[in-house]
Amino acid sequence: MSDHPMQGLYVPALTAVDRDSNPDVARWIEHCRWLLAEGAHGLCPFGTTSEANSFSIDERTDMLTQLVEAGVGPANLMPGTGCSALTDTVRLTRHALDLGCGGVLMLPPFYYKAVTDEGLFRSFAEVIERVGDDRLRIYLYHIPPVAQVGFSLNLIERLITAYPKTVVGLKDSSGDWNNLKAILNAFPGFGAFTGSEKLLLDSLRLGGAGSINAVANVIPGPVARLCDTWQGDDAEAQQAKITAFRETFADYAPVPALKQIVAYLRNDPEWGHVRPPFLPLGEAEAAKIVAKIEQYGLMKTPA
Repeated sequence: MSDHPMQGLYVPALTAVDRDSNPDVARWIEHCRWLLAEGAHGLCPFGTTSEANSFSIDERTDMLTQLVEAGVGPANLMPGTGCSALTDTVRLTRHALDLGCGGVLMLPPFYYKAVTDEGLFRSFAEVIERVGDDRLRIYLYHIPPVAQVGFSLNLIERLITAYPKTVVGLKDSSGDWNNLKAILNAFPGFGAFTGSEKLLLDSLRLGGAGSINAVANVIPGPVARLCDTWQGDDAEAQQAKITAFRETFADYAPVPALKQIVAYLRNDPEWGHVRPPFLPLGEAEAAKIVAKIEQYGLMKTPA
């Protein structure tokens, strides 16, 4: 079975942008460093929460280079590299490997819907062959609520069989416990991460690798602690508190809401900016969220 090198909490780090929607690299790197200092085991730059597909290939390669040059160790980075265009996926993936990233999180080609497992297999096979690097470790990104193109159990099995040292894990953002449970049961030892903080404890108990979830952008310490202490007596209480925290702003678009929470924690309103098509939350909406989440005592103000 697959040899996956990554486990624990990998945060899909929010991407700071300025008021003109350009990447604010300095703020972004500061946030990434804070997440790691608070206990995150690694980062997933350019995931869904990072607004990845709203940024160009050049923007993403430049930012990742700057992150590594700023001293963030690449071995614990799992950048998102999956694009609709095969050549873009190859370019991003090669760049991540050249920087020494420990793995990549790869969306399927998601523009065309109702594609077959055979088509998806050929797409991944082509990427792997074109990259042509034994260091490549792919974590499949299953997010059908957004991409509407996902990974069946048969497709996962075929990819693992054909590329056992390369296709080593998966992030399941389906939100469907039965789907994640089926993956964990069918492929023991496979690096299956949950994309839902609500399913973290249950997945760890079935051999899951950990979590890649959005809410960890504002409570990295508590989520990382659950990953580290899930066998302890207070694991259920930890899980319940994290779940309740997330549910307080479940009615809001997660990226604008989380950016407003970061703006509050850092006392830095510049963090409230998003790149269109997302829209920023107004002050009144942001105040409602903050008032609700403070009761849990899970957040820590960055130094």
